[in-house]
Amino acid sequence: MENYQIDNLDKSILHALMDNARTPYAELAKRFAVSSGTIHVRVEKMKQAGIILGTRVTIEPKQLGYDVCCFIGVNLKHAGDYPSTIEQLRGFNEVVEAYYTTGNYSIFIKVMARSIDHLQDVLINKIQTIEAIQSTETLISLQNPICREVMP
Repeated sequence: MENYQIDNLDKSILHALMDNARTPYAELAKRFAVSSGTIHVRVEKMKQAGIILGTRVTIEPKQLGYDVCCFIGVNLKHAGDYPSTIEQLRGFNEVVEAYYTTGNYSIFIKVMARSIDHLQDVLINKIQTIEAIQSTETLISLQNPICREVMP
């Protein structure tokens, strides 16, 4: 079902669920003038097609004390070190995203830290201890004015 083509009803359902994933199907059915069964079938089809991967709670990092967001460009000594480096980075809770990239870096990661001191500890005692890493460059985020999902 990977070639499933979404229509306007699917888009409306996706927008509503992206706004509030806990919206009952009955409410969506009433809003879009279709049956609850139709909503259920459409959501299931989009799950099977890999369009909907799941639901999640959105956390505000600052409310949990994570005040420093940064991006770190990672250069590897050898391209073959990528899989093992990703596995090691996965072990650090502060690393919240990782991308295999083209350009100046082999890997680009997003790190959340409680403070600059915490960031320094993560860099020195975690990330830079990975033998396969040749060098890193850290960019500290001052604010995040745009943060959204891709719109269907």
